[in-house]
Amino acid sequence: MTAAGLTAIDLGLRGAASGVFLLIVLVALLRRATGQQALLGIAMCAGGIFYAIATAPSLPKTAWWWTLPILSAQPAVFWLWARAAFDDDFVLRRWHGALWLSIVAFGFAITLGWANWPALAGAGGRVLALATLVLALAAAVQTVKTWRADLVARRRRLRLAMLAINVVLIATVAVAGFAAIPVAVPGAPGSLPTAFGLFVVAMLAAIGLFSAPAMAVDDATAAIASGEAGRQARVADRAAGRVVVDPILLRRLDHLMTVERTYRQEGLAIGALAARLDVPEHRLRQAINEGLGYRNFNAFLNRYRTEDARLALSDATQREVPVLTIAMDAGFQSIGPFNRAFKAETGMTPTEFRREALSRPDSAELSQPRREIG
Repeated sequence: MTAAGLTAIDLGLRGAASGVFLLIVLVALLRRATGQQALLGIAMCAGGIFYAIATAPSLPKTAWWWTLPILSAQPAVFWLWARAAFDDDFVLRRWHGALWLSIVAFGFAITLGWANWPALAGAGGRVLALATLVLALAAAVQTVKTWRADLVARRRRLRLAMLAINVVLIATVAVAGFAAIPVAVPGAPGSLPTAFGLFVVAMLAAIGLFSAPAMAVDDATAAIASGEAGRQARVADRAAGRVVVDPILLRRLDHLMTVERTYRQEGLAIGALAARLDVPEHRLRQAINEGLGYRNFNAFLNRYRTEDARLALSDATQREVPVLTIAMDAGFQSIGPFNRAFKAETGMTPTEFRREALSRPDSAELSQPRREIG
């Protein structure tokens, strides 16, 4: 195929990817999505459009001085999106925005100084490439770190595939820039693989957004109700297209958590819990996610663990027991995760909760009832 034909395919893929990204942004805006993950997703899609246009073979070289600095900060946006997508407890901070602005400013300094100090600018470009590699690696680590605990099946499949492709794209561009390979230059003849990668990423993002989500039961208690009423509720759920979780499995899970207190087991993983229940791991994931509403296995365990700790901290007979001992007895492996989970659940630190609980005449009233499954 001639060079003109390859260029036409390149531009066609970039146009298609830009159109899909734009459609995703418009849908998100029409849905009035305001969550941090949605906003970062919009920023990623906007960056994808910008990247597809700015690196096209037909873009004038005179536009590079202002396009490259913005593109150089796109890996930071992607890293933040990965954090928000895979970590349900992630919260955007001001320093995240400062990091993005710093990369943009550094990129402008490099491009503006290229004519007068080419050697210094080249070194700065390699620093940016190295930063891109670090951010891509951080995004990959985030995926591996939280993948096992993720209970949302669609998120595990689609976002993992999309993240892998994004990491490959970013790492490829970064390595090329670090090694001064011409493919890193916008508009280079070797940009067709980049255009194809952008198109694949756009299609994966569209599938993740527009595919029909799995329908969860409206009420977890309906799925585990006994007798004729429970049977009729499950029939109605199936007729309406809702997911019906095995009520027997939920009762067995409830017994393990509330009676045997399996959550106290150190390093308990969902695979080990599935083995205890003698069910496939994917069925247990579905039961906890679609039957009980948890998106993360650690959040499911921490609900029981923090309640266990609340009862101990409210017990006057355990006034002298160290907080760390209570945390370890409840199943936490260190004080840091315990403090974060406890404050997220109660709004107070364990020490503050104990002080307030023991200052009241009847501390037992502070103990909230455990969430019932059946």
